[in-house]
Amino acid sequence: MIKRYTLDKMGKVWSDVNKFQKWLDVEIAVCEAWNKLGKIPDDALREIKEKTYIDEKVVERINELDKIYNHDVLAFVSAIAEQVGENGRYIHLGITSSDVIDTALALLMKEAIDILLEDIDKLLKVLKEKAFQYKNTVMMGRTHGVHAEPMVFGLKFALWYEEMKRNRERLEKARKTVSVGAISGAVGTYSNIDPLVEKYALEILGLEPEPVSNQVIQRDRHAEFMTAMAITASSLEKIAVEIRHLQRTEVLEAQEPFKKGQRGSSAMPHKKNPITCERITGLARVIRANSIPAMENIALWHERDISHSSVERVIMPDSAIALDYILNLTIKVLKDLVVYPERMKKNMDISKGLYFSSKVLVALVEKGLSRDEAYDIVQRNALKAWDTENLMFIDALKQDEEVMRYLTEEELKEIFDVNKFIRNVPYIYERVFGEY
Repeated sequence: MIKRYTLDKMGKVWSDVNKFQKWLDVEIAVCEAWNKLGKIPDDALREIKEKTYIDEKVVERINELDKIYNHDVLAFVSAIAEQVGENGRYIHLGITSSDVIDTALALLMKEAIDILLEDIDKLLKVLKEKAFQYKNTVMMGRTHGVHAEPMVFGLKFALWYEEMKRNRERLEKARKTVSVGAISGAVGTYSNIDPLVEKYALEILGLEPEPVSNQVIQRDRHAEFMTAMAITASSLEKIAVEIRHLQRTEVLEAQEPFKKGQRGSSAMPHKKNPITCERITGLARVIRANSIPAMENIALWHERDISHSSVERVIMPDSAIALDYILNLTIKVLKDLVVYPERMKKNMDISKGLYFSSKVLVALVEKGLSRDEAYDIVQRNALKAWDTENLMFIDALKQDEEVMRYLTEEELKEIFDVNKFIRNVPYIYERVFGEY
């Protein structure tokens, strides 16, 4: 991922230094396991652990050797063995490249997921705060982009809160799914390695053994991680799209933060554009698109090919880095979101009270009319109010003799009470948050 969208902590997870450090962690764990089985002497293990390390210069050496070998694992093994000397011969004993790469990748994915879970926890906190801040802020609910019925602004945050909880659960499950290693040799048959080496090494690394592998850990596990990130990104895009709509000049009920000194347009100084939310939308597309090759990686030839390898070097770091970035962007946007409750009230008035149509419909049915009869009466008056300048829906109903045969003015006044739309909001809050 480009530097513009890379936050420091997640960027370090996917750095070459950290990748090769994880490879080294796996190699040392294998050496410790062989030592436990009496294959590597104590002094040799001690020297390996004391002398091997990874830094930028070591990464440069690995890259130099890779240009010669055209094989990064062998380049890595040679570079590390050079640090040790004669006892370097014990490094990579009996194992194959995928044993190192796939087991180390599990460690990298765990690190990345832990950062994402921290991000989501911060976002959940903000969503809950905003849900309660705006629990009594009445606004128009929209379906198909058209005024539907009143709701409260806080419900949007409650809905996003519940969805992000599910995203957290998906990532937690993905963390468990990917936390496996395989140190089982060329085609997974332990032909040159004792199965106990895998058992001991993975215990050191904090991973579970893959019950059965061929030469690789099966990529359905990695696809689960990638799709969990894709779904999370899609949820963030949903939030961003909602704010983008609410920021439109014609709506202007909410607006993403616009900091001092910020400029919105190179040509139009008056502009405050929802650029942060648009960036969230754009990067969500990248993360979502990356989940497709992750699923295509599941189908490899026979016991292994490397068609997945080049793909994962791109999609996995890019997706984790991008998701970390847009999670933090979303937190910033929501924390300092500018909200215009008065504009919400003003926008509600645009539809002349037509949003009470469902309640009038129910009231007429309760008076004995069939649903079709009641629907025709309500729709007739709704269209009349909509098409007649300065005519409110309640006044159109009062002018309709058929309506007034069934409903009194006092009953109409009671029907046209906006609080009746939101009387059960506390019930929803109790269900989501356990409090109101």
